[in-house]
Amino acid sequence: MNTLRVVNNFLASIAMTLAMCIIFIMVAALTLSASTRFITGSGFAWFIELPPVLVSWLVFPLLGPLLKKGQHIQVDFLTPLLSDKSKKILNLSVNLIALISACIFFKAGFDATHLYYNLGQMLDIEISVPIWWMFLAFPVGFLILGLVSLELLIDNFFDLYKR
Repeated sequence: MNTLRVVNNFLASIAMTLAMCIIFIMVAALTLSASTRFITGSGFAWFIELPPVLVSWLVFPLLGPLLKKGQHIQVDFLTPLLSDKSKKILNLSVNLIALISACIFFKAGFDATHLYYNLGQMLDIEISVPIWWMFLAFPVGFLILGLVSLELLIDNFFDLYKR
């Protein structure tokens, strides 16, 4: 369990660092695009095309760390009405569903990435980026989510049955 926690914390720190770098690159690209267009009257298309290419790498690797920190989207209308044991069962159920979903989407993302890798297609933009590179964010993100969900599921199970 401690090994899983260490691995997840390491992956979370990498995902957060990656997200900060991507946000910086996106803001810098859009700022440079506006500045270039203002100064020269014309801009470079890749400044505009870069942020959408990076979005999948911003979103998917953060799924697990955000779930672990409780910063994911959630609806809290039911939890104030539940007993402590019911809340623990609800958390266990949520993490079980997250684990199952992560496994399914990891497989689908892996298959899509493998398909586009074999096709060798490139994005039809000014920057030459292989399509599989964008799709690789799916299995990477869902692998991280699966590992985090497994950790939280084990924690929930021990928390529920420790008494």
